[in-house]
Amino acid sequence: MAEHARATDNDAGKAASTGERKSRELARGHYENFEIAAFILPKRLRQDLYNVYAFLRLADDLADESPDESEAQNVLSDWGKSLETANDNDVSDPIISALRSTIKRHRLSLEPFRRLLYAFRMDLTTKRWNSWDDLKHYTRHSADPVGRIVLELFDHHDPDFFALSDKICTALQLVNHWQDVREDWDRGRVYIPRDDMRRFGVNEEDIALRLVTDRFRKLMTFEVERARSLFLAGLPLLKMVNRRLELQLALYWGGGMRALRAIERVDYDVLNRSAGLTAGDKRWVVFSALKRWILPFK
Repeated sequence: MAEHARATDNDAGKAASTGERKSRELARGHYENFEIAAFILPKRLRQDLYNVYAFLRLADDLADESPDESEAQNVLSDWGKSLETANDNDVSDPIISALRSTIKRHRLSLEPFRRLLYAFRMDLTTKRWNSWDDLKHYTRHSADPVGRIVLELFDHHDPDFFALSDKICTALQLVNHWQDVREDWDRGRVYIPRDDMRRFGVNEEDIALRLVTDRFRKLMTFEVERARSLFLAGLPLLKMVNRRLELQLALYWGGGMRALRAIERVDYDVLNRSAGLTAGDKRWVVFSALKRWILPFK
């Protein structure tokens, strides 16, 4: 029995080690700025960041690209059960084994992961949002938990920190949606709340035909300003966290704010023009983050 236990432990250790290698490869292969982000973090946390990112990337791809909704739901359910049981002898998925090691090592709360899995299941079934409250419900599960996981990795557990982080994370997800209105339409999704579209006299046919009218520009101006207000509301968090995390957050915050400027730069024509960050934008983000990191807020 003791030999069987040792063999099982060895299998679990090998699975976690394999998962960590795959997590590093996945993160480096899917996100061009990941190495910069990882470099800023303390070395002791880099692998944990890889493990969390790989889980998010795989689950997101599963929700976006799986041809079989039922099978995708089953896989997400299995992952949730694996995380809940925290069974180190379960070596069925190396990525999950690696993530489980991160959760155990840092005593991370499981609730953010439960919310994320719930959001990925929503992605399989929900393609439209009737109201801002509906969209907030989604971002509360799809975006906000990521910030809470990162805060816990840095031993920040204060609810006030979480509340500010939620604002930044929601804003980051919103700006991503507003940059990608056309791409989301091609994937069968519209994240702009229907209530907002009706308020400004925009319909889905406008998006399908890529008609950028004054009404559409006013709608996108409203959505951009909503995201900007969330970024500004969450800004105090940057000076509340420890210094290494502060720089990391300053890059994300600055990148999000610059992305809003990019949307404005194309006159809100996100249906026909790219609102991505230019090389100059990225340099501005890095410079501004370093400046904010070095100098106190005024």
